[in-house]
Amino acid sequence: MPVLPVLLVLLLEVAVLDVGSLPAAVAVAFTATATAGAALAVCALIGSRRATAVPRTRVRTAIRDREHRTAFLPQRDPDASGRPRPRAPGRALLTAAA
Repeated sequence: MPVLPVLLVLLLEVAVLDVGSLPAAVAVAFTATATAGAALAVCALIGSRRATAVPRTRVRTAIRDREHRTAFLPQRDPDASGRPRPRAPGRALLTAAA
């Protein structure tokens, strides 16, 4: 990647020629940030090219398994039709009192 050596040369030039001024510090910070961003982009590109493609059947199976695991979620609604209303706390039931 030809951009990285150019940025490093600019960083070295600014650091050597203009020591102690605010514009030099800003230039050094900008160059360091740009260099880190370029390195991150290169790493992301290399990592994405190395990743193998996932077969479509595996994706479908994962989605189906997730759907089966979450099939019980509508049962959490206490106001759904056909479900008894929850009892309010307070008085003990007569059958449970001993």
